[in-house]
Amino acid sequence: MRRLFPVTDETAIRSPEGGNGHDWSLDELAAAYAYPELGPGPGTPGVWLRANMVSTLDGAAQHDGRSQPISTATDMRIFGTLRALADVVIAGAETVRQEGYRPARVRDEFAALREAAGQGPVPAIAVVTASLDLDFSLPLYTSPPVPTLILTGAAAAPDRIAAAEKAGARVVIAGDGVGVDPARAVRALAELGHTRLLTEGGPRLLGQLVAAGVLDELCLTVSPMLTAGDAQRIAGGPSVAVPARFALDSLLEEDGFLFSRYRRH
Repeated sequence: MRRLFPVTDETAIRSPEGGNGHDWSLDELAAAYAYPELGPGPGTPGVWLRANMVSTLDGAAQHDGRSQPISTATDMRIFGTLRALADVVIAGAETVRQEGYRPARVRDEFAALREAAGQGPVPAIAVVTASLDLDFSLPLYTSPPVPTLILTGAAAAPDRIAAAEKAGARVVIAGDGVGVDPARAVRALAELGHTRLLTEGGPRLLGQLVAAGVLDELCLTVSPMLTAGDAQRIAGGPSVAVPARFALDSLLEEDGFLFSRYRRH
């Protein structure tokens, strides 16, 4: 059973026409998760950065190092929809390695939507890495539909930059040292024409984006599972001085899984 509850104000949650038992299509999901009109706002003007993460009831973002065991088919359907709406998908190097990232695939069902939005056939994948310790022989770098982006710092090893570029990736400098400055990365992507941004973490990267104050939206799947153990939360790193408050925008439920969408106030 699928139910979607769009939030109309801070206290009222109502079910849309269709109600219980309504089977949500990709078009309806695309409408439910559409990016807002981009303009001046609390984040980077003209840019919207959303994160898509999954967590168990006890706060684990992974099981055995991967998110797939705590996910579900509908979560992956939303995952694909969010990718189809984005200009670029940002992920940390460790997540790329652990999750076995491949290039975004062309989805015929989203072709017209992307064309109408002035987007290419697929979002670019942007890998955030200080060391460029990546296997550049993989399809993510050698044969994506659009070049993969490597976000790194100015002090990155020249030989690794050369290896990335030789494989076909585009290296984008977004930091003065060895690492990446989150706000500068967002600006650099915007300068390349990427204004609808999606990050899939992992926890370390998401924590950096939260701490930098550049995250506009969190799409969080709450999995009805308990894992215990010592898995990471969805965001790691130092805590922020004042916790950021986000507002609930919509909530989709299926078989105990909650698919929430929170926006920055």
